[in-house]
Amino acid sequence: MIYSKVPEKFLKEIVAESCFQDESIIEAFVKVPRHKFLDEALFALAYQDNALPIGFGQTISKPSTVAYMTYLLELRPEDEVLEIGTGSGFQAAILSRLCKMVYTVERIPQLYQRASSILRSLHFGNIRFKIDNGKVGWEENAPFDKIIITAGHTEIPEALVSQLKEGGKVVLPLNNEIVVGIKENGEIKLKCTNRQCKFVDFVS
Repeated sequence: MIYSKVPEKFLKEIVAESCFQDESIIEAFVKVPRHKFLDEALFALAYQDNALPIGFGQTISKPSTVAYMTYLLELRPEDEVLEIGTGSGFQAAILSRLCKMVYTVERIPQLYQRASSILRSLHFGNIRFKIDNGKVGWEENAPFDKIIITAGHTEIPEALVSQLKEGGKVVLPLNNEIVVGIKENGEIKLKCTNRQCKFVDFVS
């Protein structure tokens, strides 16, 4: 199946519902066709609300989850964002359409190479890539306005706390629930969303 554009049903029933009709996020999904980040054999599933395999035990997140976590970040055009877990590159691409710069870190070399190749071929000019243990973040480009973590955690790594600006926001899956954290007086104050999720575990 070949898509010439992102299906309207996908945008209305999955994306819009998950980002509370945020027009800027919906437009980002229009500009970032999800099938471009999948193997051709999975194209027919690209616009369903499923997590799909991308190899090495990793997945591309459900589009509803990507839309929801992006909404929680409350991105501004001037924001610089750190993403931990590049994976397919799809989340980074969505973020890049909503902020100034995305710094994305991936641990698995093959995924790093694949995602960076896809994103460069699609001319995403405001995404910087790094292969490293995500727990150490990207200190030389800190502090960040926002941080998004796209793999399951049981706690927020201290290095990432230190690299978030005061008043900045972090969104992540924590103990199988999507949570939001705000940095206040050097510490992260967590807010539960009561939205359960299933992410692959963080690779250290």
